[in-house]
Amino acid sequence: MTAEPVRADWRDTLREASDLALLGFAVAAAALPVLTLAPAVGAASAALHDRAVTGSWPPVRASLARFGRALPAGAAVSAVALAAAALLAADLLALATGRVPGGGPALALTAVVVAVLLGYAGLVAVAVGRTDGRGWRAAAHRVARSCPRHPGRWAAASGVCVPAVVLAVLVTPVAVPILGGYALAALHAVDARRPVPEPDPS
Repeated sequence: MTAEPVRADWRDTLREASDLALLGFAVAAAALPVLTLAPAVGAASAALHDRAVTGSWPPVRASLARFGRALPAGAAVSAVALAAAALLAADLLALATGRVPGGGPALALTAVVVAVLLGYAGLVAVAVGRTDGRGWRAAAHRVARSCPRHPGRWAAASGVCVPAVVLAVLVTPVAVPILGGYALAALHAVDARRPVPEPDPS
């Protein structure tokens, strides 16, 4: 006779929600120097990966060690990502205010490009979490190969990232880290349905 699986009750749901909120605040605190954004996201993604694989969060010391190891390469990734985000935001603003010709069609096309890139970036963050919070370049290449083969997963990742960015602009700033933790967890859930292949150990 097999035992029935234990069902999660409201306390488990509340605990999980609190853990994700704390994760978001930890990422926000670690990303305060700005160029530490990518290492912070990588360490958080690795923690979520551990949570999915082992059923428990990694020790704080392990996450701090991951963050420290990821700092040198992660600073460059942060700089590139922030520069790209600034350029795309400036482009959208210029189109929306009419300072750049193109009107509605150009604005819509740019918005689609931004959504596609956000979904791609979200999947890269998940892939980095599967490699101990490092290896951004290799993760970017793996996801770039995987996205055309699995457009549904790519679209779902964009569907997570776009509302998260819109809400981050609309909500009070103190709620943005909480939103970040939830969005990263949602990206891991999307990826779990059809994960990016594991890196070649060679």
